[in-house]
Amino acid sequence: MADIFHYFPINASRRQVFQAISTPAGLDAWWTKRSAGNPVAQTEYELWFSPEYDWRAVVSHCAADSAFELRLTRAQADWLDTRVRFELEEKGGATWVRFQHMGWPTVNDHYVGSCYCWAMYLRLLKRHLEHGEVVPYEDRLEV
Repeated sequence: MADIFHYFPINASRRQVFQAISTPAGLDAWWTKRSAGNPVAQTEYELWFSPEYDWRAVVSHCAADSAFELRLTRAQADWLDTRVRFELEEKGGATWVRFQHMGWPTVNDHYVGSCYCWAMYLRLLKRHLEHGEVVPYEDRLEV
């Protein structure tokens, strides 16, 4: 199995970052086209990107303002049962984000492309929180 890791600072409070990674309004500002769910353990999230990418996930871990993890239950085969996890730590006046996408079945082209895409999306998360930017969904991987 393979995992994706990113570790970076965001100049925003842990609470602000937690809201952006765990609430539908937050996720829709930088990752999903639309989503629904509550940041409560064992609840289901809808993660909608397009009709072909109408995914579901279950909150597998949630600690307010500290950590949030989703386990994908309906997705493309490579993403199925993988876990997307955020851990937050305040340090040096910023919130440091430890991002992990764990449990990839193999290192293939989809995995390599997802490494790139996550870096792009996480940059949008940072820009959203630091500068208030919300890039239209269709343009997110081109910015």
